[in-house]
Amino acid sequence: MIRKLLRWLAAALVVGAVIWWIGAGANAWTKTSVPVPRTDEVTGITVNDYKRHFVPGLEFLAAVVAVSGVIAAFSFLFPKSGPARGPGENLTKESDRT
Repeated sequence: MIRKLLRWLAAALVVGAVIWWIGAGANAWTKTSVPVPRTDEVTGITVNDYKRHFVPGLEFLAAVVAVSGVIAAFSFLFPKSGPARGPGENLTKESDRT
C-alpha cells in the first residue's frame, strides 16, 4: 500500500510541476523578476521596470523530476503488500479447497 502511495505521489508531483511550468509560460530558465513596460509621461519613451515575480524554468522542472525519482525509488524499500504467490499458484486459500 505504501509503495503505491509513494509512486502515485511521485507521479502527481511530476504532473503538477509540468502543468505549473506550462501554465507559467514554459520558460527555459527560472526568472525571479519580469519586465513590465512603462511609458515615460514626459518624453514618451517606453522603458522596462522590473517586478519581482517567480517564473519556473526547466531547472525547476528537472529538480521536481529528480525529487520525484527519489520518492519513487524510496518506494522500493517497502515490502510488497499481500502474500507472495508463485506463477502457478491458485488465488484461493488452502482451507477453501476442502
